Amino acid sequence: MSTPNDGKSSAQSNPLFQLGKERLELIGKHADALMQGYLQGHVDETSFSQQALEKLINGRILWRPDEQQPLSLRPNVNELIAGLTQDERKRQINSDVGEHLDLIHTRVQSLQTARQKGDYAASEHHMQLLTERVHDMTGQFGDAIESLWHRLNTEFGFVSSLDDKILEIELAQRQLRRILDGFKIINFDELIQLAGSDGALRKLLVSQLQARISEHSGSLLEVQKRLVLLMARFRHQQERALLVNRMSAFLRQHPNFKVGDYPHRSNVPGVINQAHGISAQGFVALDRPQDSYVLAELARAIPRDLVPESQSEKQTQGFATAVQDLVATEQKQLAKDVEDFFLHVIEHTDPVSGVDYLAEKALSWEAEMWLFQIVAEFEGLPQHNKQSFMLEKDSARKSPFNHLHIIQDVKLGMRFFGGFQAVG
Repeated sequence: MSTPNDGKSSAQSNPLFQLGKERLELIGKHADALMQGYLQGHVDETSFSQQALEKLINGRILWRPDEQQPLSLRPNVNELIAGLTQDERKRQINSDVGEHLDLIHTRVQSLQTARQKGDYAASEHHMQLLTERVHDMTGQFGDAIESLWHRLNTEFGFVSSLDDKILEIELAQRQLRRILDGFKIINFDELIQLAGSDGALRKLLVSQLQARISEHSGSLLEVQKRLVLLMARFRHQQERALLVNRMSAFLRQHPNFKVGDYPHRSNVPGVINQAHGISAQGFVALDRPQDSYVLAELARAIPRDLVPESQSEKQTQGFATAVQDLVATEQKQLAKDVEDFFLHVIEHTDPVSGVDYLAEKALSWEAEMWLFQIVAEFEGLPQHNKQSFMLEKDSARKSPFNHLHIIQDVKLGMRFFGGFQAVG
C-alpha cells in the first residue's frame, strides 16, 4: 500500500522537480527587477550581477530578441505574470486553436494505440492528458471573454483620454475577432469522425466541447453589442470634442472674429443650418382654364359629412321655422286689422279712438302693440296720403323728473281744411 510520503519521494525523484524548483527560486530571488522589466517592457541589466544574468538567460527567464534589442522577459514568463496579476492589458488569448487541435488529434491517436495494445495504464494517462487539453482550450476562451467583460464593466476606466478609450475598444474588438476565428477553426464533423464509436471520446470532444463553445458564443455576442455601443458613444463624444477644440483654436487665431448673421446668408454651413426647408406656397388661379381640373380634384377631395343630421337638429330647425311662421302670420294679421281701422276711419266722419276701436272689435292685440302699429302705419303712409289723415296722440307725462310721455290713446280722423271735419 502506497503512502503520501511515497508519492512525495517519487515526485522529488523526478529530474524536473529539482530543475523547476531552482527556476522558481531564481524568479523569486530577482522578483523586484523582473517586475520592473515586466512593467517597462525591457530589463535593466545593471540590476543583475553577471552570474545572476547568466543564470536567468540559461534558465529561459530572460532573453534578447535581437542583438540590437535590450534584454527582455521571455513570452511565457510575461504570460505567467499577466495571469497571476490579472493584468487585463496584457492578458491575451492564445487564439492558435489549431495547435490545440493538433495536440488533441495526437492524444487521441496515442489513446487508441494504447487501447489496441491493451495497455490500460497508458490509455488512462492519455485520456487524462486529452481531457486537460480540451479543458485548457475552452478555459483560455473563457479567460479571454472574462477579460473582455471585466474591461467592459469598468468602461475602460483605466485609460484617461478619450482617444485611448477608443484605441482600447479597437484592441478589444480585434481580440474578439481572434476568438471568433478560433471558434471557426473547430470542426465538429472532424471531431465526430475522430471519436468514432467511443462514447467517452464523443462526450468529451463533441458534447461537452460544443456546449462550452455555444456558451462562449452567446457571451461573446453580448460583449460585441456592448463594444459597438461604447464605440458609438465615444465616437460621438470625440466628434463634439473635436468641434469644440477646433473652434477654440480658430478663435485663438482670430481674436476679432464675430459671428455672422447666418439667417441673412444664402449659403449657410450645414453645421449652423439646422432648420428645415420652407415649402413655398402655391395657389390655384381661378381665371386660368387649365386649372379647372385641379379645382375639380380639390373639390372632390373635400371630405363630406355623410352622417345624417341628428333628430334634435331637425327638431330645433322645425321649431325655429314654426315660430318664425307664426310671428309672420301674426304680423300680417295685425297689419290687416290696422288697415281695417284706417278704412273704418275713412267711412266715419268723427275721429276714431284706437283704444275704443280695439275694444269694440274685441281684437286680441295688446293696447301698446295696437297703438304702436297704428302710429307706424300712419308714419309709413306716402306723403300725399298722409296729408289726408290727422293723428292725435293722447299722452301723459310719466314723471315730473323727466320728459317721458306715455301714449295712452290715438285718435285718427280725416283732414280737411286743417282739422278733423266731417266728410260730405
